[in-house]
Amino acid sequence: MTIWTAAILALMPPFTLAVMLAWRGSPSQRFAAYQFAGTVTVLILTLMAFATDQASITDLALTLVLLSLPGTMLLAVFLERWI
Repeated sequence: MTIWTAAILALMPPFTLAVMLAWRGSPSQRFAAYQFAGTVTVLILTLMAFATDQASITDLALTLVLLSLPGTMLLAVFLERWI
């Protein structure tokens, strides 16, 4: 096991907690958990790029970073209007 794999495994419990909170929390907690899960996912994907020596995974992480902000803004508008 490399240091990269150990770091990925260390990030799995916070990611799991964020997903569980996004699934069952109040709307404000879901919003914060969605943001946190997106951040942790980017970190996991970046670490996977180093662990597997595949540079293409970094492109996926960068795409998630670029799409995370508009997705968060759309979720905020949805929560404000309909919930």
